[in-house]
Amino acid sequence: MIVITGATGHVGHALAAQLAAEGHAVRGLTRDPARATLPAGVEAAPADFSGPAGLKAAFAGADALFLNLAGVGDATEEVVTAAVRAGVTRVVMLSSGAVTDDEADDRGVIATWHVAAERTVRAAGVEWTMLRPNMFAVNTLAYAGQIRAGDEVRAPHGDAAQAPVHERDIAAVAVRALLDDGHHGRAHRLTGPEAVTTAEQVLTIGAALGRPLRFTELSGREAAALYAHMPPQVVEEMLDALGASVGTPPEITTTVRDVTGVPARTFAQWAADHVADFR
Repeated sequence: MIVITGATGHVGHALAAQLAAEGHAVRGLTRDPARATLPAGVEAAPADFSGPAGLKAAFAGADALFLNLAGVGDATEEVVTAAVRAGVTRVVMLSSGAVTDDEADDRGVIATWHVAAERTVRAAGVEWTMLRPNMFAVNTLAYAGQIRAGDEVRAPHGDAAQAPVHERDIAAVAVRALLDDGHHGRAHRLTGPEAVTTAEQVLTIGAALGRPLRFTELSGREAAALYAHMPPQVVEEMLDALGASVGTPPEITTTVRDVTGVPARTFAQWAADHVADFR
């Protein structure tokens, strides 16, 4: 049994679908199992981390865990401890490309949070693999409201180049790390296959929709409103990193292809997969 935290999220849902398609027993933890829409064959279970009973039930019969911090909040240590007690021997953690293993660089809010969780997993005495994606392609869903309302997308740093990674590719690497040997003790850095600027991302989404979209530059302060649902410190750090990437080629890895045998999907492929989300 493989347990997935954050099973209704973009990566968790894609991972559950891929594992179930291969015939593996999967339990997806979610806050509201009755309302959760999970792939066929995936067991929905409550993400109850409030005490021993809920944690014990979550990991009954499990031998592997996909740990998405978004699905556990501040309960990482309790979740990992309960998983190990239940017999889990392999943990694949969705970390962040902000983590570099250089203490001088790993001081930001995003890196610090993920570094602490990684240390918890490493100390648990299990086989572990860290997945460290850079920009998620799904981050561009922040433009969906503007695109539904018109043909203009206002966002910061149009010349900032990144290599957005498709959530299905993150999930595909997670599948191999959960099922195959040879990944223990490794930190896989994940990116898409090509550099795409912010403005180009908007044009690419427009092409997928069959509509000519135009990009308009916003100041950082104006752009913060796009991410009002996120903690201000995280937004500030994210926008600073985006600004710093202007004129700097992004990191591009071959990890997706190396691990799965299939090249990483392009941003154009991601946009085509998500047309319905922008309509």
